[in-house]
Amino acid sequence: MKLRRALKHLVTPDAIALRPFPKAAIDRIEQAITRSEQTHSGELKLALEAGLEPLDVLRGMSARARALDVFTRLRVWDTDGNSGVLVYLQMVDHRIEIVADRGIDRRVAQAEWDAICRRMEAAFRASRFEAGVIEAVGEITALLARHFPPGEHNPDELPDRPVVLL
Repeated sequence: MKLRRALKHLVTPDAIALRPFPKAAIDRIEQAITRSEQTHSGELKLALEAGLEPLDVLRGMSARARALDVFTRLRVWDTDGNSGVLVYLQMVDHRIEIVADRGIDRRVAQAEWDAICRRMEAAFRASRFEAGVIEAVGEITALLARHFPPGEHNPDELPDRPVVLL
């Protein structure tokens, strides 16, 4: 099973895996994130990755482990209120993970993030990639606005542009 998965990651071209997210879709998702962050003091980051390194797959790297690594590499944790949220899309395995910083993790149960991931996966199965992400941004916005309302000073601490990891 690991070998089959590793081969899939090896032979799937990034351009094919990332085809559901052309530049125009990335632009619209960025706009949704920008609007979202005006309603709460959290920071939202979206990372898209086609596939993993085959050796990492053979070593058993899960999408969750990779999402935690990306959370660290993109410094989503580096916000004043520990209020960063990463939405990680791993396209070859069709996996979605949401990682919330410790300030948010104390107030929002992992089950709520997992439910958002499952709804996004359902949208993706219906080929509604952009809409699925934008709907998820809306759900995340509602959670963050409830638990982290915007303060008088609400800096934009992380770039709103989704990151494509190659």
